[in-house]
Order: sequence, then structure tokens, then C-alpha cells
Amino acid sequence: MLIGIDASRATIARRTGTETYSLYLILALLRTGSAHRFRLYTNAAPADGLFGGAGQGSYEVRTIPFPRLWTHARLSAEMLTRPPDVLFVPAHVLPLLHPRRSVVTVHDLGYLSYPEAHRPADRRYLDWSTRWNARQATAVLADSAATKADLVRAYGIDGRKVHVVYLGRDETLAPVRDAARLAAVRERYGIAGRYLLYVGTLQPRKNLARVLDAFGRIAGQPGASGVQLVLAGKRGWLHDDLFAQVKRLGLAERVLFPGYIPDEDLPALQSGALAFVFPSLYEGFGIPVLEAGACGVPVITSNTSSLPEVAGDAALLVDPHDVDAIAAAMLRLVEDDALRAELARRGQENVKRFSWEKCARETLAVLEEAGREGNK
Repeated sequence: MLIGIDASRATIARRTGTETYSLYLILALLRTGSAHRFRLYTNAAPADGLFGGAGQGSYEVRTIPFPRLWTHARLSAEMLTRPPDVLFVPAHVLPLLHPRRSVVTVHDLGYLSYPEAHRPADRRYLDWSTRWNARQATAVLADSAATKADLVRAYGIDGRKVHVVYLGRDETLAPVRDAARLAAVRERYGIAGRYLLYVGTLQPRKNLARVLDAFGRIAGQPGASGVQLVLAGKRGWLHDDLFAQVKRLGLAERVLFPGYIPDEDLPALQSGALAFVFPSLYEGFGIPVLEAGACGVPVITSNTSSLPEVAGDAALLVDPHDVDAIAAAMLRLVEDDALRAELARRGQENVKRFSWEKCARETLAVLEEAGREGNK
């Protein structure tokens, strides 16, 4: 069977969650040793070696540049003239013209639960594209049981069509113990000493305004003396409001915005933190929670959406709308060495449940089933 994959998101240099999923799942699929052939569609030439040598499977990269509307114009034309047996779209939307046998991944429906956290145009597009994906595809992959439930409830999708396949994790991530490396990363990003850490896009859905309010409530506590809050990640929608909030709270010396963190610095930055703070309003999965766990960092995250599924018993779960609860969790982990150590231990055990190899095997099974359905 020839399996076509929209790999356009996998070639993006600065990857966030969905791009990371796309790249690592594609690499894992190529490593399965499957007898199937793979064709990877990209809108720009991938970096040298991005897919090369990924595994035993037979694959080709089909780069088809196009200035605008690549998915619905150029990829549609490709599907009309040279369709694969099954098309898989891991991180975007099905083209308007697509093979009868198509599989898509739906990562989350957070725009329905928190419309105010999205720009109106983005919200309308997400609503249309997700509804289109779920209804047109032969099968749908959902990152979590929470996302599957949202699809069934919001769009009336038959639950038998939706398959929960958990994402994997970067298995090279591990705690960094080297004192010189930890110190070098702190110096590089202007971190003076102990710190709490967030990593992700700076946008309203990540609930950072409440994180700042919570940090403001503990900043004057004796146990939190000198502790900084590091909000790392590229700037998204309404990020300027966060900078204004920091000034209003008088936290300019205590809150750092280092920007996007390159992969080579992330393990040390994570490992050196007192805790990873991620009380997001909504997540379809939550890769950052696994990254923190792999680096041996205790986690504070939300008791809603998919996050309890991902975190298991390895995190302090809080109501993301309750600033006092977030602040209390922060102070507990700042002050309680034994609790930090226990959560770090549990986190390293928890991440063993997730791998890209497992994700690829379960994804391939859905693709194969879609191919059989198309032959009926």
C-alpha cells in the first residue's frame, strides 16, 4: 500500500507541539519496517537529513512548492492526478480534493471551550477545518480520550471512527546533572538562582495571566525569596498584555521572558527548575508535561482536558481558573524538597508509558484499517 503523508508541518524549523508530533511520528513510521511505501508531501525542501536514513521502509519525498493555499490548491491537484492509496494528515487539514481513504489527527477542540483565547478569524477557521476533517476522513486519530469525547459531543462524530492514540516523547531527554552545564544555561538566559519554569507559546490559552497573578502572591513569601519565574517560548497572540501585567505587579526583576529555547538548551533549563508550571486552560495532549517529567522536574498542571491523562500521578493537579490553587501549588514545590523529589521520581516513571514507536504502531494499524475499509 502507498501511504501518502502531508509532511509540510514536519519541515518547520522552530517546531511547536503539532509540528513536533508530525516530525517524530513520521520518523517513527519510517522506522517500523513496514512493507508499505510512504510518500511525504512537503511545500518546501526539507533540511538535509531530516528524513534521510530514518528506517527500513521505502519512502520518497515529494516537494511541491506553491506560493499560497498550498493544501487546498496544490496538494489537492496532487491528490487528483497522483493519489496515494491512503492519505494521512497529521498536523493540518485534509485538502479539498483527497483520496476516498484518508486519515487525519485532531489534536484538540480548545477553541470551542475557550473561544476568547483565539482570534475570531482563527477560531472560525479551526471550527470549519476540524469539522471538515472529522466528517470527511475515513478515520480520525485523537490525541486523548478527552479530545475524542469533544469530537463526539461537539460534532456528532461516530465514536467508532475516532481512535485514541497517545503521542510519544523525545526519548533522548534526561535529567542534566552537570553543574557547569546547568550554570551555563542559567547565565545564558539571565537566571540568577532558583526558578519556576514554563515552556510554550505565549498565548492566552496557556493561562499565563493567572500564572503571573499566582506568582505575585508567593513572591513575597519567605520560602520563595529570590525565586524567579521563567516564561520561555515564542511570542503568540496578546503576549504584550503579559509584559504589561508584569510591570503592574512590580515583578520586572523576578519574571524573565527568554524567548524560544533551542533544543540543545531545553534539557538543562528544565532540569535546573524547581518546578514546571503548566496550568493550561485546555490541551489536546500536553507534550511539555512529558518533557518536564523526562528531565526529572516536578510538574504543576491542570485537572482538566487531557492533562490528567498525560500527567497520571506524577503532578500536582490544580483548577486552572483558581489563582489561589496555582499559587499554593507553586509554594509547596518551592518549599518542600521531599515532595519535589517524589514527583520527579514519579514523572520519570510516568513517561515510560509513551513512545513514538508505540504511537507509530497504533497509527499504522489505523491506516491499514482505513485501507481495508476502502476496498470493501
